Amino acid sequence: MAEPTLDDKLDRIKDILRSLERVAVAFSAGVDSTFVLKVAVDTLGPENVLAVTGRSDSLPPDEFEAASQLADRFGARHVVIDTDEFDDPNYTSNPTNRCYYCKSNLYEHMGPVMRQHAMAHIVSGANADDAHDWRPGLQAAREHNVRAPAAEAGLTKQDIRDLSARLNLPTHDKPAMPCLSSRVPYGEEVTPEKLRMIGQGEAYLRKELGIADCRVRHHGSVARIEVPADQIERLARPDVRAALDHHFQSIGYRYVALDLRGFRSGALNEVIQARLAPPQT
Repeated sequence: MAEPTLDDKLDRIKDILRSLERVAVAFSAGVDSTFVLKVAVDTLGPENVLAVTGRSDSLPPDEFEAASQLADRFGARHVVIDTDEFDDPNYTSNPTNRCYYCKSNLYEHMGPVMRQHAMAHIVSGANADDAHDWRPGLQAAREHNVRAPAAEAGLTKQDIRDLSARLNLPTHDKPAMPCLSSRVPYGEEVTPEKLRMIGQGEAYLRKELGIADCRVRHHGSVARIEVPADQIERLARPDVRAALDHHFQSIGYRYVALDLRGFRSGALNEVIQARLAPPQT
């Protein structure tokens, strides 16, 4: 049997959405959820779609603005809800399944909003690749009967980027933007203050230095900066180093380190992968 084409997958996600009839999209303004929201609006009509964004210290403020602008651009109704995962010690203690508690909190808060607006289902932006990565939030989705039409249609991350470009979505080449809590090593407490520091550090790298793919990993008084390998030499220049040191000290760090291995999404999951790897013989 021939592999399904991109058009086949696009038809499939539209069929899935039609079967759901009225959907509340868990909308973060990321690549995946933006694509799902756009296809849902185009397929079902704006009256049958609700974009729901959770407001939390774990999401950079710029992302809320982007979510509002994108929902307006698509003609989708947009609701912002305040989540309270920071009241849950299961979340703030930062276990390796922290995302499970975050997503559970989001979906619990979405339930009343979904019913208020007579939406039949919650849908997420999860894609087919997510099943092969460390994604504790997928368990929370299953427990709350959240559908993932993109994943169900077999759409990979690259498929979604390609289709997003075809649809002229500004997110087609947007860097991955996981929540700020993912920058704090597992087992170390997640606090709004730490996330404020991380967010301000990454905003500086993106806006002042123009480095879209970056991470600020929080190690107590040390900020470990990850940038693409071809940017490391630039950040090591004396003038840039001095500016970085000054800015990061101004937001609360004592020391600034440049990770010589460069940017890699999910770097803190390396400890999980190491635990799951079979022993060497």
